[in-house]
Amino acid sequence: MGLQRLLRGALECYSRQFRLVNVQQKVFQNASSQTSPIMFSSADRVTCAAGLFGRLFLPTSRLGAAHAQLGARRSFCTAAQPSRDVTLFEHDRTRFFRLLSVFCGGQFIFWTYMGHFAFTELRDTGGAAGTGKAKVSPSTTTTTGLAGMWSFEMNLGSNTWRYGFTLGCLVIGGGIAGLGLLFCRRSVSQVVLHKGGRMVTVCTQSPLGPGQGRKLTVPLSQVACHAHRQESPSFIPLRVKGHRFYFLLDKEGTVNNARLFDITVGAYRPV
Repeated sequence: MGLQRLLRGALECYSRQFRLVNVQQKVFQNASSQTSPIMFSSADRVTCAAGLFGRLFLPTSRLGAAHAQLGARRSFCTAAQPSRDVTLFEHDRTRFFRLLSVFCGGQFIFWTYMGHFAFTELRDTGGAAGTGKAKVSPSTTTTTGLAGMWSFEMNLGSNTWRYGFTLGCLVIGGGIAGLGLLFCRRSVSQVVLHKGGRMVTVCTQSPLGPGQGRKLTVPLSQVACHAHRQESPSFIPLRVKGHRFYFLLDKEGTVNNARLFDITVGAYRPV
């Protein structure tokens, strides 16, 4: 009995749906033919009105959605194209870079002096030295004083040690000065988005004061951030097309317009 009732209910639901579909088709066929006046029942009138209202208001809703999307795009373009120059980022670290310049300069002078001393003052002590009639035959070499395989004799005045020590001192001094200069020329003090949103000016730090550093004015399409400003722990890496290394924006700096920064300079784009 239960199975029969279930089958009977399924057949009744299917027959009702089939009847509604047939009624809608007949109503629209009779309305399109217009050959003779037809008297609609209340159910047919409701079905026809629902179809007509659906056809009328469905394009209107789609049109409203299209207008909303167009308005959002227009607002986005207006926000990305300011009517005047906007300073997106600024951070002045003149004092720090002055101290860094003094440190790097002192290191360069110190290691240059060490290299000069090694080249001019170290003498070869491996040969015999004679003063008057007395001659000293044994060589005056130095040992490392370490145990095992690290214990060996060395002549600090030989050409190998003298040239190697001099070159090492010059490399260390020049490397410290070069890294300090590179860090100064890649640290950003100001980012300016120009009127219209097509050009960007990137100003770097300088020990001489604000506004005395290097200035690069490039199109916005040639600037990209390879990490979001909220994901970077200490510096925001800014890539400029045509330059080998990243420009660094310190997280301690001030982002004046975060939304405009994110959709212009802070956006990722292939450069």
